[in-house]
Amino acid sequence: MEREAMKHSLLSLLLLLLTTLPFISDGHWCYSQSQDECEEHCNGPSKWHTEYANCGGKKQSPINIVSRKTESDPTLKPFTFEGYERAQDVLVKNNGHSVQTALPPGMRIMGAGLPDAYKAVQFHLHWGSEGEAGSEHTIDGERYPMELHIVHIKEKYHQEDEAFNDTEGFAVLGFLFEKSSEDNPNYKDLIAALRRISYCGFNTTIKDLRLDSLIPKQKDLARYYRYEGSLTTPGCNEAVVWTLFEKPIPLSAAQLAAFSQTLFVDAGKPMNRTFRPVQQTHGRKVYRSRSCSLLASAAVLSLSIMSTLGLWSIQFLDLTR
Repeated sequence: MEREAMKHSLLSLLLLLLTTLPFISDGHWCYSQSQDECEEHCNGPSKWHTEYANCGGKKQSPINIVSRKTESDPTLKPFTFEGYERAQDVLVKNNGHSVQTALPPGMRIMGAGLPDAYKAVQFHLHWGSEGEAGSEHTIDGERYPMELHIVHIKEKYHQEDEAFNDTEGFAVLGFLFEKSSEDNPNYKDLIAALRRISYCGFNTTIKDLRLDSLIPKQKDLARYYRYEGSLTTPGCNEAVVWTLFEKPIPLSAAQLAAFSQTLFVDAGKPMNRTFRPVQQTHGRKVYRSRSCSLLASAAVLSLSIMSTLGLWSIQFLDLTR
């Protein structure tokens, strides 16, 4: 009887520990850019495809956007945002790979060349180390300090996994960050929350968060790039309509560094360089919105004028010899 009682007590203690300790990362994949660093524990990005076949596909994300090779698309007009302005309580968690939120219902996007209305389900971020380069997408080879992804699924779906097999099941909005000389007050609450979720599985609630406060003003959201791609984490489902905005979000050096300094993955390892390397485009086209087209046209016109003036200068010099 005593042995059975002891066995029962040990089992109860084990169940208590499992339900109260933070969740442990699955360990099957990691972000280590050096394969040797995590080979014993998980597969780095170069080996994701060995366990997740989609990661070796032809429409993978992120990519490097070469601005001069993008094509103008007149259907890429401004977005319609609904519910982004509402102050709501948001659950935020350290999932072992990033900071991820679970967004309450009521936020959605429409228009902008999207095939359907999409509802927001979560947002997360990707960063480097100590505030240095850490964005997933690059523009003309430049990697920015950090990148925010706001993930949406078609309104008809109830959960993310329902959208995995739809090539347009997800609409992800990507925002790049730039280093600023001043703190961004709109990120004060999110960055303060990092201290409460330092370890994998920890979660907390941010009170009265407005999603529109985390992104540029609406007047700055008309300039963006669009392409067909995938989720940037395993299983890398090729089910995403990607939008990458041109206007970066400013954060101070201290705010950018807070992510890699405050958060940890398993065994207390700092959570840094949480980005997948850029993938080949395999002939995919990248489109730019009408506002981007105007900027591009102005740049081309400027280069044309400069070239013409330069040619005239050379001719004038020749005539004076």
